[in-house]
Amino acid sequence: MREQWINFIHDLQDRICAAIEQADGLAKFREDNWTREAGGGGRTRVIANGALFEKGGVNTSVVFGPVTATMRQQLKIDGHSWFACGLSLVIHPENPFVPTTHANWRYFELYNEAGDIIDRWFGGGADLTPYYLFDEDAKHFHQTLKNAMDPFGEEWYPLYKKQCDEYFNNAHRGVETRGIGGVFYDYLRPAENRTLEDLFAFQQANGNSFIEAYIPITEKRKSMTWQPQHKYWQEIRRGRYVEFNLIHDRGTIFGLKTNGRTESILMSLPPTVRFDYNYQPQPGTEEARLLSVCQSPKDWV
Repeated sequence: MREQWINFIHDLQDRICAAIEQADGLAKFREDNWTREAGGGGRTRVIANGALFEKGGVNTSVVFGPVTATMRQQLKIDGHSWFACGLSLVIHPENPFVPTTHANWRYFELYNEAGDIIDRWFGGGADLTPYYLFDEDAKHFHQTLKNAMDPFGEEWYPLYKKQCDEYFNNAHRGVETRGIGGVFYDYLRPAENRTLEDLFAFQQANGNSFIEAYIPITEKRKSMTWQPQHKYWQEIRRGRYVEFNLIHDRGTIFGLKTNGRTESILMSLPPTVRFDYNYQPQPGTEEARLLSVCQSPKDWV
């Protein structure tokens, strides 16, 4: 399973990068291969200053090592050693009418002292962070994710959509999600009614749906004309993105607590951002409409 998953993740990285470059039409990904002293390494790919994408990264990592005291205490992982492999991406467009997106698909194994697998699970998801809300885009994104999940059980999309709304919430602000959600799931383990191979196929379907979910939205919005006030609002909302990633995000915490590569972990942060004191959009504006949806998540399909 490890080798199958690694091969799939690297192939998915190639396909997503090709689709992003084609949509941008100007910039190309720069690849940075790195190794981790404690075990493993990764392939970071970054795109910047393009015709469409201001900054983005599509990263893969294959890492392993001993379970440390910090991991036991803060990540609640108990075993002798571990292995993790995944793909994580964040894309920040220049145009405020084109949404930011994030996705991650990962596989984790935990071993005892003899090297036997004592636990393993899949996790992942994808979500959309628009700055100006187009209902048809939100519906397209969610419907595509639902279509990928439904063959495995029609109960999965509503469950993981709800988990996404709950997870990508800046809880220190009450209820205020960073975007309009998507799906999020973790700790998907083999069970009586689902084999490891079933879960692998589920992960493949989700990863393979990303290009269809996101790229058509960028094509539809990338030619829209924007003004400085639109960029200003984009940077305000990017501040909420930063807050979530640095305060709540499990992937960021896991990477930093396992001595991951800092540059790759913090690649997700946007290039420009604002933190205005108690900024509130004017009532009745498109900015206020977006905020109201973030404060009261809705069903899109």
